[in-house]
Amino acid sequence: MVELKTDTSIDAMHEAGQVVASALTAVRSAADVGVSLLELDEVARDVLRAAGATSPFLGYRPSFASTPFPAVICASVNDAIVHGIPNGYRLRDGDLVSVDCGAQLGGWAGDSAISFTVGTPRPADVTLIETAERALAAGIGAAVVGNRVGDIAHAIGTVCRGAGYGIMEDFGGHGIGRRMHEDPGVPNEGRPGRGMPLRHGMCLAIEPMLIAGGTDTYHTAPDGWTLRTNDGSRAAHVEHTVAITENGPRVLTARRTA
Repeated sequence: MVELKTDTSIDAMHEAGQVVASALTAVRSAADVGVSLLELDEVARDVLRAAGATSPFLGYRPSFASTPFPAVICASVNDAIVHGIPNGYRLRDGDLVSVDCGAQLGGWAGDSAISFTVGTPRPADVTLIETAERALAAGIGAAVVGNRVGDIAHAIGTVCRGAGYGIMEDFGGHGIGRRMHEDPGVPNEGRPGRGMPLRHGMCLAIEPMLIAGGTDTYHTAPDGWTLRTNDGSRAAHVEHTVAITENGPRVLTARRTA
């Protein structure tokens, strides 16, 4: 069941989204050669704590997981696509890092992810991240009243496939609101004009996940959470929480500039 949010509820979700945006900005600023993933998790915890927010990631245990998630961010490095558990790994020059973060504030959730490089970037990684961001922008652009979920999926998939990248099987975006994961699912590839109609008040987490090697397959690491590319190629993951409104898509996790 999809809950249509009121404009007041969307405003409240925006406040949760701003906490996520602040946490990701702080993590990105702290990420440098020699900094551990656990230290980045602590940076995000500090931002959530200061805002009076809690983490929908911490303790989360979906059906596929053997243990609850132990952190407030997912930190996925190089061939890790998503769901990386922060640990003592210290960032190295040239690493590609994807960080996913959520916040629960006032009964509403926000969810967003960024990908970036540490130290000297590899040109191929820069292109991969830029393409992921273009795919996210295309998906957001299709998130308008009168379109369908398939139009978002098609917009994302067209950018990804057109650049020769793979798309994760079985994982994609999702509805969001009172909980981090709600209906409907939002695939990263699909046929236009198909799926649930988009209506004012729907809120979606749109999140392209790109595999540089061009394959779609992945495997679960021994930690039971981290999803890695089968071919060992690098991956990028970007995400925004978006409200569908009569005035166009409203990105709730875009950092407030004023």
